[in-house]
Amino acid sequence: MSTKLVILDRDGTINHDRDDYVKSAEEWQPLPGAIGAIARLNHSGWHVVIASNQSGLGRGLFDVGTLNQMHEKMNKLLAQEGGRVDAIFYCPHTPEDRCQCRKPLGGLFQQIGERYGVDLKGVPAVGDSLRDLQACVEHGCAPHLVLTGKSEQFRHVELPSHFPETTLTHKDLSAFVDWLLNHEQTQLASKESNAKAASPSFRGGR
Repeated sequence: MSTKLVILDRDGTINHDRDDYVKSAEEWQPLPGAIGAIARLNHSGWHVVIASNQSGLGRGLFDVGTLNQMHEKMNKLLAQEGGRVDAIFYCPHTPEDRCQCRKPLGGLFQQIGERYGVDLKGVPAVGDSLRDLQACVEHGCAPHLVLTGKSEQFRHVELPSHFPETTLTHKDLSAFVDWLLNHEQTQLASKESNAKAASPSFRGGR
């Protein structure tokens, strides 16, 4: 895949989550370091999209206009850091709607793959809950759990066995970005080393 893509959850991953739902731009507050982390991804050539359950819409707690105001606030904060989110995919339904786009089902990830025309196998996907990771692995994404939001409880304990086996954990979104950029550099260095080793050497003379 030529496009370097990262898929992020929103509430609990980028911004503080709330038990009573994030219902306004005022209530939308970024987690420490999260805005800068997204900007660092952008600066390194990564495209960032969001996949988020927003059942507050279906529950009547806020409307699409208010949701747009939350995202306008996020985008303004990102712009100040030289960052951006390419697109936001969200599910407006409640569990009772039995839709295919509400995580832990993979409908949002299917939409992302179709929009970008890519196979999502190996694409890093980051969330703060089991359902985020269940949705992403359905389409072959690499699952990354941030220990913020719903998963802050796992900071000092072993991750439960029902999480995907390949799950990597990170303190927060900034720590995930540190890992991803370091991993990318390590892979690049390895490829360059292998290429040098494989290239024939010629000696002058007759």
